[in-house]
Amino acid sequence: MSVSLTVRRTGALLFAISAMSLSPLACATTILFVGNSFTYGAGAPAVNGFRPHTVSDLNGTKIGGVPALFKAMTEQAGLDYEVSLETEGGAGLDFHYKHRHGLIVKPWDIVLLQGYSTLDQDAPGDPAKLIHYSGLLAQAFHQQNPQVDVRLTATWSRADQTWLPSGVWYGKPIRQMALDVRRGHDAAHAASRFISGVIPVGEAWNRAIASGVAAANPYHGIPAGQVNLWGDDAYHGSAHGYYLEALTIFGSITGRDPRSLGAGDAIAREVGIDARTAAALQDIAAEQLASEKVPEPALP
Repeated sequence: MSVSLTVRRTGALLFAISAMSLSPLACATTILFVGNSFTYGAGAPAVNGFRPHTVSDLNGTKIGGVPALFKAMTEQAGLDYEVSLETEGGAGLDFHYKHRHGLIVKPWDIVLLQGYSTLDQDAPGDPAKLIHYSGLLAQAFHQQNPQVDVRLTATWSRADQTWLPSGVWYGKPIRQMALDVRRGHDAAHAASRFISGVIPVGEAWNRAIASGVAAANPYHGIPAGQVNLWGDDAYHGSAHGYYLEALTIFGSITGRDPRSLGAGDAIAREVGIDARTAAALQDIAAEQLASEKVPEPALP
């Protein structure tokens, strides 16, 4: 009897182990960031060099940037994302399509496409090139994975393009460039059935400025109690600006409330942002996303 019982128990154990080995393992959600200096955090060394070992830089330049901020936020939220990036300073999506196609067109779960800051370097404000190449890239990604979630990241108003006489948006309100950039990205979204939405980073910056969290004109100095979203060149982001970018992306992609990171967020602290400001920027990102029809996250 004891031998028979032992055999039965052993057989049951082996069956359980076999069943476990055949069960599909939970896989990380793969996400690729395609962009330029606004993605890799130019002008903010604390962001550019942030935890590069946590992400895969397809160009091998060992950059952390906004993708690494996003990765850290997902880890803090208990989510599993495998984050990759492919960036080129000063490049639009046409560059990535023409020169990095073979490197980036893979079966990703999620892809974020960020184009040139003025929509077109040669024709500022004209979305035609963005519309064309975002559509081509999105279609290529869908050919690799029909379920891929491709989104566009609409960036911010450049202070140098707004406050300096040489700027294309000179004489217009600081909010206007971001609104024009968003309009161009909305047109690209509407033109392609393979693009699922637009992430409103630039409008989150607008909201931070309008609410008094951030200064509107860095050339006039930064008032007490406000932060500068731009770096020293009044073009790229500061650590505060990139943190707000990452918060907006985090909320949009995961569906989580950016405020869930909390004022004591270790990520903010690591890049030099105090608790009060971290909480204020989280509020801004949450409010901006709440004002949008945010697409549901592609995967749980």
